[in-house]
Amino acid sequence: MNKQLLIDCHERIKPFIHNTPVLTSRLINEIAGADLYFKCENFQRMGAFKMRGAANAIMQLTDEQKQNGVVTHSSGNFAQALSLSAQSLGVKAYIVMPNSAPKVKKEAVKGYGGILIECESTLEARERESDRIVKEHGATFIHPSNDDHVILGQGTACKELLELQPNLDYVVTPVGGGGLIAGTALAAHYFGNHCKTIGGEPFEVDDAYRSLQSGKIETNTTTNTIADGLKTQLGDRNFPIIQKYVNEIVRVTEEEIIAAMRLIWERLKIVCEPSSAVALAAVLKKKDKFQDKKVGIIISGGNVDLSHLPF
Repeated sequence: MNKQLLIDCHERIKPFIHNTPVLTSRLINEIAGADLYFKCENFQRMGAFKMRGAANAIMQLTDEQKQNGVVTHSSGNFAQALSLSAQSLGVKAYIVMPNSAPKVKKEAVKGYGGILIECESTLEARERESDRIVKEHGATFIHPSNDDHVILGQGTACKELLELQPNLDYVVTPVGGGGLIAGTALAAHYFGNHCKTIGGEPFEVDDAYRSLQSGKIETNTTTNTIADGLKTQLGDRNFPIIQKYVNEIVRVTEEEIIAAMRLIWERLKIVCEPSSAVALAAVLKKKDKFQDKKVGIIISGGNVDLSHLPF
């Protein structure tokens, strides 16, 4: 995937996304010993960066494919992103969600015009339902993270950040399914000035960390983390990009995630979800690495259940 593809993608989706603000905090900078620039995708439409990739993926379909609609399986942000993107573009969106997904997320999907199909909360059940919709309705399946158009779309957040702060030494993102970090690493490579990409990942779901060590896609046996957006695993489209362009993945504890999340709420005065705080937690954990550097941090989203805050 080359530089021009990222530029074209960004121009294509601009009418459908927000160019989100970049915030700083003098106090957080003092704590970190570095200059941190927070790209606030919690202010993106539907509350997360995933709007970018969803819009780009739908816009790349043929007219015939658009008429038959799109389908994805997701328990969270991508379900909402695909629903809203499809609604904005006049396309039907079938959303397969586990029946255990939070009611607030199901309601959001319906509110954005998505056609909700519930299933058991196993990957097999999700995939089975998605396949059925593809066969019955001719809908095009769009994967939340393992899709070239989605990856390019997610990379536009980092591109916007570098347009404001072209001399970042590092950009740090959370790692879940791998779409955000792969797109970010491409943008850092093509638009940065020797800018390195670092991932933050919970110890409880450290499949990406282990995948970089072993050279093959690893899986998690447990997903016992507060960072509910990071429970998915890497795919064959994004993993090679991550191998080539990501410098390191830093693992953080649940306590470190909660402390970083609290710091963002208290000092930046913004709502972020636990998954977003993983990137800041990684920077605070490796202070020596980031000492006196300029560091971009992607705040991936703000879709958090306010009745279950961890602090």
